[in-house]
Amino acid sequence: MNGSLISGANGGRPNLFVALLELLFGLAVVVAVPMVFLGLLGISNPVNDLSVQRTAVTATIAFIIGSFFLRRLLNFPGVRGAVHGAPIMLLTFIAAALVLLILRIEYSRYMLVLSTSGAVLFAFVRAWIVPLRTNQIFHLVPFGKIGVLKQIPDRIFIDIEKPEIPVGNMVNIVADFRADLPDEWERMLAQASLRGIPVYHYKQLIESLTGKVNIEHLSENFFGSLVPSQSYTPIKRLIDLVGSLILLVVLSPVFALLALLIWMEDRGPVFFIQTRHGYGGKPFRMYKFRSMRTAEAADGVDARESAITKDGDDRITPIGRVIRRSRLDELPQLVNVLKGEMSLIGPRPEANALAEWYDQSLGFYAYRTIVKPGLTGWAQVNQGHVANLEEVNTKLQYDFYYIKYFSFWLDMLIVMRTIQTIVTGFGSK
Repeated sequence: MNGSLISGANGGRPNLFVALLELLFGLAVVVAVPMVFLGLLGISNPVNDLSVQRTAVTATIAFIIGSFFLRRLLNFPGVRGAVHGAPIMLLTFIAAALVLLILRIEYSRYMLVLSTSGAVLFAFVRAWIVPLRTNQIFHLVPFGKIGVLKQIPDRIFIDIEKPEIPVGNMVNIVADFRADLPDEWERMLAQASLRGIPVYHYKQLIESLTGKVNIEHLSENFFGSLVPSQSYTPIKRLIDLVGSLILLVVLSPVFALLALLIWMEDRGPVFFIQTRHGYGGKPFRMYKFRSMRTAEAADGVDARESAITKDGDDRITPIGRVIRRSRLDELPQLVNVLKGEMSLIGPRPEANALAEWYDQSLGFYAYRTIVKPGLTGWAQVNQGHVANLEEVNTKLQYDFYYIKYFSFWLDMLIVMRTIQTIVTGFGSK
């Protein structure tokens, strides 16, 4: 009876007709309309112009790949097609253009520009074509811990008053499968599943809607539900190696400029080096551009307090405030990634003093180190900077979600959200 993650329209039920209709509409916008437009303007004759035809085939392939990526990313919570679809489509078409250039295939610049513009436009329009999951109605079986769902904002939850399948086109049933359900309610859930109506365990729905996983008992991990994918791990390491090398080379002028500005500001050290908890809880030396005034080393509670950055912290320098907002202070950690101490994406590493405090105060905290720490992560793009135990506990739930759904697609979504975070300065202190 356990349903899958909420995705797409129609209460999470796959609708091949809607998907096909969406694909055909997209191809019309991306391929057919530009070809007709070029013909009407007299720029070229698409029927006889091989360069236009080659570009049309390339655009078709790029759009299908971009649509596939977009659908995979929309399986994760907090995603809006108009926000994340446009960059995905744009990057896909840029990659297609690079393939044409590398292979020296003759193509139509006009057709390529029009097709790319059509794909980006489609990504925005798609949010109106496909109903988003924010419109879904969830019907609750009134037993167990089901009431916690009502704490999730901007969702419609309706209690089922008697063991009968709710009537409607957007029916999604949610139950606490660990509760002692009466026989007539279990029969109703079985009948709903047989009819193809999604039936979800309440904790699964919370994960899907909030992007957080909360471990209450050690037994919840007995069957490996929070063991990261071992097949993706070596691929991720290859991406880290290639990505960090490219970024270090491309961003070397930025490194030099920031180092000069930081040194000129107060003639202090350029880099801030701090011991942090890494993979498997092992300590490592993490590098950052210094964004605060230098201070004497502290021990115990003082070390813990000094490791926490507070709102309006007067230790932050003027240049430090700028680079912290744009996350440029994190760039030297590319060296940590290259050394294998960190990943481009993963839970953020904590200072030793803080990690020891959190481990004593929060159950299962150490489990977040089952994957390598990262420059950016799921908690960072959803929550931002944290400063107290309650916020750290929420951050931990985001980290557990990342571990549970550890994949290329989630990493790709985090990259998109990180770009948005850098532009807006979300969560910086």
